[in-house]
Amino acid sequence: MMGEGKGYIRSTDEKGSINISEDVVAVIAASAVVEVEGVHGLHFSHGKELSSIIAKRGLPKGVKLSIEGESVAIDVHVLAQIGYSVSEVGAQIQKAVKAAVEAAVGATVSAVNVHICGVALKKNK
Repeated sequence: MMGEGKGYIRSTDEKGSINISEDVVAVIAASAVVEVEGVHGLHFSHGKELSSIIAKRGLPKGVKLSIEGESVAIDVHVLAQIGYSVSEVGAQIQKAVKAAVEAAVGATVSAVNVHICGVALKKNK
């Protein structure tokens, strides 16, 4: 039984249907983000996003999805590492997320909106 309140990417053919949970898409997107050079990690704002987290507990923090049929728009909130071009990091995130989600899920990624929410300093070892 599919979870209540969750979005699914659905595809149907003569063999039946495939329903892919938004949780799966969000994890794939989050994994692609953190692999990009210059990304410190995903960002989570405690304030205004709290209600969306309560509603969608399984989604990785810092990733939001909007699913319409077999198409998905993805918003990612990230912290960049100091010393990298923020605009280049954003462009690389867009490429990585689009490629990862389309390859793994087969859905069309209509948009990858990157929100650089801050810059993280390197930690002393």
